[in-house]
Amino acid sequence: MDKWTELLLGLLIVIGIVYFAWASSFYGWTLFGKNLNFLRAAWEFLKGGIFWLAMMIGVALILLGINDLRE
Repeated sequence: MDKWTELLLGLLIVIGIVYFAWASSFYGWTLFGKNLNFLRAAWEFLKGGIFWLAMMIGVALILLGINDLRE
């Protein structure tokens, strides 16, 4: 696939997903009584990812410190 086609396709997909998430939160989509707010779900996923990244950095630093104490 051509590099410009890949770039354009990726840009269209990203814009489409952002618009889809915005529309689901703005218009309050519901299915079988459940709210389909994809923007909130993405935000919760991002916060969870940041939490686990910080947790793993802390664990890595503890392991590095223990390794330095052994030497």
